Amino acid sequence: MKGSCLSLMAAAALLPASAMAADAPAAIDTGDTAWMLISTALVLMMTVPGLALFYGGMVRKKNVLATLIQSFAICCIASLVWMVAGYSLAFSNGTPWIGDLSRALLNGVAANFHNGVDSAFTLGAGTAAAVPMTIPESVYMMFQMTFAVITPALITGAYAERMKFSSMCVFTILWLLVVYAPIAHWVWSPTGWVAGLGAVDFAGGTVVHINSGVAGLVCAYVLGKRRGIGTDDMSPFNLTYAIIGASLLWVGWFGFNAGSALGANGRAGMAMLTTQLAAAAGGVAWMIVEWARTGKPTALGIISGVVAGLVAITPAAGFVLPGGAVVIGLIAGAVCFWSATWLKHALGYDDSLDAFGVHGTGGIIGALLTGVLAYGPLSATDANPKGTVGSLSQLLAQAEAVCVTIVWCVIMTFVILKILDRVMGLRVSAEEELEGLDTTMHGERIN
Repeated sequence: MKGSCLSLMAAAALLPASAMAADAPAAIDTGDTAWMLISTALVLMMTVPGLALFYGGMVRKKNVLATLIQSFAICCIASLVWMVAGYSLAFSNGTPWIGDLSRALLNGVAANFHNGVDSAFTLGAGTAAAVPMTIPESVYMMFQMTFAVITPALITGAYAERMKFSSMCVFTILWLLVVYAPIAHWVWSPTGWVAGLGAVDFAGGTVVHINSGVAGLVCAYVLGKRRGIGTDDMSPFNLTYAIIGASLLWVGWFGFNAGSALGANGRAGMAMLTTQLAAAAGGVAWMIVEWARTGKPTALGIISGVVAGLVAITPAAGFVLPGGAVVIGLIAGAVCFWSATWLKHALGYDDSLDAFGVHGTGGIIGALLTGVLAYGPLSATDANPKGTVGSLSQLLAQAEAVCVTIVWCVIMTFVILKILDRVMGLRVSAEEELEGLDTTMHGERIN
């Protein structure tokens, strides 16, 4: 149901059934609003500097600045796109397939101000699925913006070291409007058709991670492999950067997942606990599998495993108990190791920093296991006293959500890339790639 982090079931759990039917704005809860302001800042920190450092530390020295600035530039671009049209397309009522432009340029976002004080708003106002909120719409919109920022930034890990900066900028704009906003509307809007199927996604397994991972895989295939891969030294420039970045991602993820409860409540507390446990389990699982296979546990492997656990728990964070979170993390750590090593080589694609290997694969694992391990009382309401319960029917609903996300993302990402390749070109020249993007794209370098 909710934008980048709350399903219809998740929102329902926050309010009594009588409130769900009302269209009148609820009073602002200062505790909820304070937590959401903190969560928003934490999620923004995941992109800058978290993801920027995580990716920047894993590329070669000649491409470090270019990789860092990709996340920074996308943060700027995506924020404006979200304000102009993205938020409206994702969260206005519109149709079950896409919102309308009634909130374009944030039209009406200040409508609830009286004497300098804002009041809460109702998501999906005027529909049967309307959900009164306890936070201002400006806070909700900003929280969703941080998800729209990090999702295209995650894709950069797949095409690192070879996409033109200008093409990346245009791709980000088009992808947010054509791929991200519709899928966010399907899954998180009260009127979205995927939410109507009964599929749940607490904090972005489909909308963020499967979406970005699959888009990254398409980019890797369309752009082709980096020149010199398999013969040149592709060792990371500075794993210290990557470890710092992964640490910032880990801390920021509490805003990502616990913030998706949209309030300072028990469900946020459970989501924070499950997030920590899944991350820890993912790191241990990757470390053990790598240790057994290569004889040495690597720093890059351990941090990758933690991120895999964080990715996989994202859709499940508000639906599973701590034991289920450990199971999800252990499976994700082991399977994502396989995806980032054996599968990548077997299928012959160059997913530079394992955007698909970790985010795509981990997102699929988490979304499906939510349908198996969901504990009903966590999401139970007066209207739905059983809540979301792990079952075959729930697993099938989750699988359907995963499949439609993959299909739409593959088709539309491919179309966008092919159009851009024809109009402005996607890839830097062989000479530019050899010299490095820091110098050729930005005129700067690390000494």
